Amino acid sequence: MKIVVIGGSGLIGTKLVHNLRELGHEAVVASPSRGVNAVTGEGLAEALDGAQVVVDVANSPSFEDKAVLAFFEASSRNILAAERAAGVKHHVALSVVGTDGLQQSGYFRAKLAQEQLIEASGVPYTIVRATQFFEFVTGIIYMSTEGERVRLPSALVQPIFSEDVAAALVDYAIGSPVNGIVDLAGPEQLRLDEFIKRYMSANQDSRQVITDVNALYSGAGLNEHSLVPGDNARIASTRYEDWLSRSMSQ
Repeated sequence: MKIVVIGGSGLIGTKLVHNLRELGHEAVVASPSRGVNAVTGEGLAEALDGAQVVVDVANSPSFEDKAVLAFFEASSRNILAAERAAGVKHHVALSVVGTDGLQQSGYFRAKLAQEQLIEASGVPYTIVRATQFFEFVTGIIYMSTEGERVRLPSALVQPIFSEDVAAALVDYAIGSPVNGIVDLAGPEQLRLDEFIKRYMSANQDSRQVITDVNALYSGAGLNEHSLVPGDNARIASTRYEDWLSRSMSQ
């Protein structure tokens, strides 16, 4: 099949394109560096010509409330319109577990807007909500740092390796549309503060992690289960400790 990957040059996109090509599919990298800009619509029609499937794994370059909403609304509208014109049979989008319960956050309001546009588009679709990637630890540390302290809530997380996300997206891309939402998560639950502490310890980062139940995550308050998947989630195999060990040895 011809499968167009929006955001195909990013963390997940590059792995997904590689995996699809290994299986013999025509995987097209659609990103601004390749002349395809979903926000402006530039190059979309040409990229989608003859495509059966589009997988959107693009992320906003800015997480500022207005900018991130503008990004996901404009890109989604343009992609979905181009898909309808091209006769695309399946739209797959990567989203985040717990999105609809994290609406204090501008980022998650934007992700929910993206999901709602997909659901209303008339294009057969699968929305894949993944948990936090192992690789996001540095970003979480950055947004939670106050001086020499990293302040985090103790809510549960069930993080996942980016390679496992890409592998799952292959299956969804070549499978039939679900016309709904599926959850994707790693094999073990951790506390968010412990998730970060283990990474910092492995990297000999001396900053102190402060556990604060009222601390925000990406601008949203969390309850115990805000970031963990539902009962029918697809569970990946790579454990956090194994990823940490490999990361430290590289």
